[in-house]
This record gives sequence, C-alpha cells and structure tokens, in this order.
Amino acid sequence: MRTTTGWQSTGGSVALQRVPIERRDLREDDIAVRVDHCGVCHSDLHAIHGLTGKPTDGLVPRHEFTGAVTAVGSAVTRFAPGDRVAVGTIVDSCGVCPMCRAGQENYCSEGPTVTYGGTDRVDGTATRGGYSRGYVLQEAFAYPLPDGLDPAAAAPLMCAGVTVWEPLRAAGVKPGSRVAVAGLGGLGHLGVRFAAALGAEVTVLSRTPDKTDDAPRLGATDLLVTTDAAQLAQAAGRFDLILDTISGPHDLAQLLRLLTLDGTLSVVGFPVETSVPLMALAAGRKRRTSSGTGGITGTAEMLAFAAGHGITAEIELLPSGRVEEALTRLERGDVRYRFVLDLSDLDQPAS
Repeated sequence: MRTTTGWQSTGGSVALQRVPIERRDLREDDIAVRVDHCGVCHSDLHAIHGLTGKPTDGLVPRHEFTGAVTAVGSAVTRFAPGDRVAVGTIVDSCGVCPMCRAGQENYCSEGPTVTYGGTDRVDGTATRGGYSRGYVLQEAFAYPLPDGLDPAAAAPLMCAGVTVWEPLRAAGVKPGSRVAVAGLGGLGHLGVRFAAALGAEVTVLSRTPDKTDDAPRLGATDLLVTTDAAQLAQAAGRFDLILDTISGPHDLAQLLRLLTLDGTLSVVGFPVETSVPLMALAAGRKRRTSSGTGGITGTAEMLAFAAGHGITAEIELLPSGRVEEALTRLERGDVRYRFVLDLSDLDQPAS
C-alpha cells in the first residue's frame, strides 16, 4: 500500500481534518498521480451534507484534479513518470455495456466507479478523492493535460467543464444557436465560455445585475435579470437551449417559458429530484434534459477543444489547508468563479 495525506470530512462537517490515506499498490494498468491542483464545487458540499448518496463519514471529496505521474504499472503504455495528467469524475466502469462501448462510461449500466465516495470494482474498498496529495487509478481514465493549459485553472474542466460541454454538444450548438446560461458560477461561467467558442449567441440569466460586467468578458452578449418581469416577458420564446447550472431549488417552469419551439432545458446544477408541470413542456414541444459529467470520448474532446480555444476556469487558488474556508465561502456564493486547492502544502508537516 502507498500512504499519502489528504483532507477528510466526518459527520457532514466542512471542517475537514488532515489524515493519512492508504492508496493501493499499482495494478498492471494503473498509474500513480501526484495531485497538484484540485477544484472545489457545490457537489462537494452536497456530498458532505449527504445529498448525493455517498457515505459521509471518512469522505475525502473531489474529482477534478491535475498533477503529474509518479509511477506506472507494468502494462501501462500511455503515460510515463513526469507526464502532466488530468483526472475527472470516473475511474472505472464495466467496459462492455452499450454505454461504455459508446464512450459514455459515466452512464455505465453496472454503475461507474466514481473518483470519490464509490467502491473499487476489484477489491471493494471505498474510493477517496482528490483532496489528497496522491491518487492511483487505471490509465484509461486519466488524460494527458494539453500543453498551454495552466494546471490550476484546467482542473475544473474535468468536472465543471465536461458537465456543461456534453449538453452543449448533444444539443448541436453551433454558430447562430441562441444559448442561455442560468447561473454564472463555477459551472455557468464555463458554459458561457464553451458556448461562445462554439459560435453561439450567449445570454446569462441571473437573479441580479451584479455580474453585468463579467458576462461580456466571459463571452456573453447579454445578461437577463430573471427577477425583472418585463425582461422575462420580452425574452419569452427566445432560446434554443438553456443550460441550467443553478445549484439550489428554483422554478424550472419560468425557464421553460424562455425556450423557442423544440427548445431544450438542460438541468445540470442541482442533484435532487425536481418537477415540471407537463403543460410547461407541451407548450412549444419543449424538452427537459440533464447530463452527468462525461465519458472518456467526450472528456478527451472537451480538453482538446479547451486547449485549442484557450479555455480554462476563472479561479481563486488557495492552499489546501484553507479548504474549510473555501467550502464555507462557496456555500454562501463568495467566489468568482471556482476555488482550486494547491495540494503542495501537504508536503509540509502538519502544524
């Protein structure tokens, strides 16, 4: 076994404790990764608070990180020690079901093995995530980090980035598409950047006008204030796709009214059950969809597109010892737009 150090939550608390973590010895197709940068997101809070079904005691969160390979198994061919890598939400799948064969391992019929809060398919141990200095995974589920992408700002691409990328691609967004992004946070700001780079006309939907200056800087052409009844009425039937990245309960029917004929509302921000009146969909033959991160094919495509268009997250970088501060501020929305933890402070003795 390999011993590393990480940040663990117990009892639903955001006051994570620094603890030693055991990682498995390398299997023949495994790589060991030194985790340098790891993103922080609302799904971490949802998991810590027991909203996602993951066990809350002994939870080491997160599944968007970048780093460097430190060792490889005997059958590894894609990586060598020293290579820059990025790791996302999935670290294993059955590999043979229709979803896996289609490159959508995130929808594996047997259930994918998730990067944290899951169960290893071989030895049955709990997976523990990227709030740690080291990780071990199959090489198939790691990705070369493209040259030119800053490793700290690229880390959120591996969850937030691919979460918005896949519904944009599924909707066929292209030049001339009219896309709205509801919520300009960690997911939303990347949704704006990707949609704009795909050639869409992008509008930000926000409860307040306080991000009016940020919206065009990120690539949007407009910001619509959803608490302004006149603006909502004027925008009725305007959008082909609404990418809903809001992380709390909200009115989906209000968003559906903004869609054009055959328009799509893709809800990716809040991992609990929601309801939509059927007539809100029937009026205009509208669709409500969702998406759960990405498989190997989509994630690799997203990284290549991001590298080609210079897209990374807008981040606030903190040493990992300030993870409680990051989670607390995130809970009250005090970040623009993604916290990323620098794990190098775990190389120092605990204070």
